[in-house]
Amino acid sequence: MISEFQDLSDKIDRLAQLTQALRSENYLLRQANALLSAENVDFKNRLLAAQQRVEGLLAHLEPAPATSDDAEAPQ
Repeated sequence: MISEFQDLSDKIDRLAQLTQALRSENYLLRQANALLSAENVDFKNRLLAAQQRVEGLLAHLEPAPATSDDAEAPQ
């Protein structure tokens, strides 16, 4: 009977160690996720700014003259 209690105690210890390891891993993963989310927001903002600059440049360009190919294209 004492052996069974010792086995149970050992299993509880292993479970506690595994729980602590998983909590530590979860904490690290949450930190990494937060960093990646912030980086993603930064990239989205940079992409939006680049898109706005390109649209601004395109707005200043004169439209291309119509060619005969444009007139023949089906609409």
